[in-house]
Amino acid sequence: MSDQGVSAGFNFDLSGRTALVTGASAGIGRRFAEVLGLSGARVVLAARRAEVLAEVEADLKSKRIEAFSVAMDVADEASTIAAYDAAEAHFGPVDTVIANAGLSAVGRAIDLPIEEFDKVVSVNLRGTFLTVREGAKRMMKHGSEQSGRGRIVIISSITDKQISPGLGPYSATKAGVTQMGRVLARDWAGKGINVNVISPGYMHTDLTEGLPESRTGQALIAKFARPRFMDTNALDATVLYLSSDAAAQVTGSVFTIDDGQTLS
Repeated sequence: MSDQGVSAGFNFDLSGRTALVTGASAGIGRRFAEVLGLSGARVVLAARRAEVLAEVEADLKSKRIEAFSVAMDVADEASTIAAYDAAEAHFGPVDTVIANAGLSAVGRAIDLPIEEFDKVVSVNLRGTFLTVREGAKRMMKHGSEQSGRGRIVIISSITDKQISPGLGPYSATKAGVTQMGRVLARDWAGKGINVNVISPGYMHTDLTEGLPESRTGQALIAKFARPRFMDTNALDATVLYLSSDAAAQVTGSVFTIDDGQTLS
């Protein structure tokens, strides 16, 4: 064993951090915001539905979480910049970004309206890029190169590598953000910003509502090594770890959290 010994005191205390979470009005985005907040972070809730965000903000504040909501369309650059401006004005610089916003279009490619394809690409791929690029700009401006505390976590999907019939556009965008995350990790490695990707399996979320009970969902579950969808808390520990000081030397990694679904 090296003379450095065993590191002690690892924890996921995020006190002093300000985290911006996109897609925070519902589903796992709302979950991430709460988990980060309960671990001490100030949380900026970002999504398009301002009225829903206000309800989420009130709920988090009732749990003694410092929360602030901003209307943000991730596919719109001006909206993204304005959201970061509002976050900084309220809490100060954002040093942690969870790029979670996303949507899907399900169906045969030959039947899919091109407008649906464009919407998925705009939110999932363009929106992720705009979110993390603006976050990185702010981190660099506020000294991430010296502090080494910049954290970006991109939420992808196991469809970035797993063949999922009927999910062509969605899968393409998730493969895109996974590779983009690795490239940006290299680009920003010398700027004190860690970029990592989480590729979750099928979970109980708003995006999959009704799927587990459907014939399609049941056929899907039957193929899994563990025949079930993951719980909504399945990503908690990974998101906390990657947002914390404990992950100081982790960047450019892709974490597959899928309960063994890709083992099938």
